[in-house]
Amino acid sequence: METITQHQKQFQYAEAYVSDMLVLKNIFLETQNLKKADQNFGLPFLLAKNGRDVIAFASLIINKKDEISFKIYDKNRMTDAEKRNFYSRAERYCKNNNTPNFKDTEQLKSSINSMISWLNPE
Repeated sequence: METITQHQKQFQYAEAYVSDMLVLKNIFLETQNLKKADQNFGLPFLLAKNGRDVIAFASLIINKKDEISFKIYDKNRMTDAEKRNFYSRAERYCKNNNTPNFKDTEQLKSSINSMISWLNPE
């Protein structure tokens, strides 16, 4: 009997940097069907890449309870298992990060407002 091997693509995870923001903004606008970034864009902190192509990112947001949370935006190129893995990575990253944006809602609100102003110049 012949054995068939399947090669599953491995995503690379990386911190989000300022140089990534325009690509992340485009993913956000595309997935949310918007023309301009809004507060829901949040403050990106982690991304998933397939080679050089960014396919998803996790972003800090202020949820409806006025608490710090995160949301994942993706190009629908991940399986459910890959999405769960990325979600777990983002969750661990948040728990292990003690910088003000991850712990102080007022600091995060200020950072998100600055990011949106920068991404949407008038």
